[in-house]
Amino acid sequence: MVPRYARPAMTAIWEPETKYEIWFLIEAHATQKLAELGVVPESGAKALWDWWATNPKIDVAAIDEKERVLKHDVIAFLDWVADEVGPEARFMHQGMTSSDVLDTTLAVQLARATDILLEDLDALLDALKRRAQEHKYTATIGRSHGIHAEPTTFGLKLAQAYAEFDRCRDRLQAARKEIATCAISGAVGTFANIDPSVEEYVAEQLGLTVEPVSTQVIPRDRHAMYFSVLAVIASSMERLAVEVRHLQRTEVLEAEEYFSPGQKGSSAMPHKRNPILTENLTGQARMIRGYAIPALENVALWHERDISHSSVERFIGPDATITLDFALARLTGVVDKLLVYPERMQKNLDKMGGLVHSQRVLLALTQAGITRDNAYRLVQRNAMKVWESDGQMSLLDLLKADAEVTAALSESELEEKFNLDYHFKHVDTIFDRVFAG
Repeated sequence: MVPRYARPAMTAIWEPETKYEIWFLIEAHATQKLAELGVVPESGAKALWDWWATNPKIDVAAIDEKERVLKHDVIAFLDWVADEVGPEARFMHQGMTSSDVLDTTLAVQLARATDILLEDLDALLDALKRRAQEHKYTATIGRSHGIHAEPTTFGLKLAQAYAEFDRCRDRLQAARKEIATCAISGAVGTFANIDPSVEEYVAEQLGLTVEPVSTQVIPRDRHAMYFSVLAVIASSMERLAVEVRHLQRTEVLEAEEYFSPGQKGSSAMPHKRNPILTENLTGQARMIRGYAIPALENVALWHERDISHSSVERFIGPDATITLDFALARLTGVVDKLLVYPERMQKNLDKMGGLVHSQRVLLALTQAGITRDNAYRLVQRNAMKVWESDGQMSLLDLLKADAEVTAALSESELEEKFNLDYHFKHVDTIFDRVFAG
């Protein structure tokens, strides 16, 4: 975790104190249920909860010191709690194994992290919807291969992003359900030394569902799916970031990141206004996607369990969620404050002498009885003259002067094919599809 790219609420989920709090709750709830079943005395559970009610400070350093000697983190924690609670603490961990604690804790942490990420996506969706409505009919050029294609609106660009992140939210909601499972099944997952009702009770208390079959560990296909969803969100995030970066290029300058008073863009060139936020988002997206591969490789463990996945998850759990939380908040800020320049968009639309209307002329010629191949030839030979003139010539004027074209289409028919508003007749339909409900 890099503090520069971290926010407090998400970071707190992964602090040692939080981890140990969850460990205690798992152990205490399990002991409570075991007491109800008569496996351990009620005094064992009561002693744990009475100590917890004092709001004790978890001594991370003391636990770490025990682990240094014991070489086992869960045993070190249990020993520390026993020192604090007294003899009744011996009833903790009855029939359980370390993975019951570790895997269930990770499930709780990822579920909590996901709740924050869902809030982040909601904020981003709100910003995208507001800006899309604001620029619903702001005309701009659509590009394919980076080259002028046909007119669109800036609102449609943002509506596309909204729809994409709305799908991301659905995927993340499904990933939360996938990851939020509890395993309290003991060694190799057979429940030989602990009743399944204990698992059900702990799951209920922690807001989880039970893992149907845990082979001492929760199957890592769940985690692979989870981190893959985070990677997809990161890719969608980068797609929008790259769009802003391209639109901010000096030759384009149709939109740019907000440049605050007193901000400096370059240590050498005072005139610079660089897309630093969206460039940063591109870099963070690369990191988040990188965490998906180790999660996929964690699926294949030896037999019922090994711990080759453990060290991986100590990295990717905190790093992926903390980074994505920061990045989504940053992207929301970019969208919210994005500077949009409709006049520049119109200027760029007009730059290439009407080439963006070539398809409408092509279609009109075919409807007038000319074969598609010939129609394409007629339009292209005039369009290339405009292209080679860098837009100084007018496609409409050249078409009007082309006898083969005017033999099929009148001047008024040609002029109608250069009507910009024609391209926006279904914008309302698209917006209804995207934002309905």
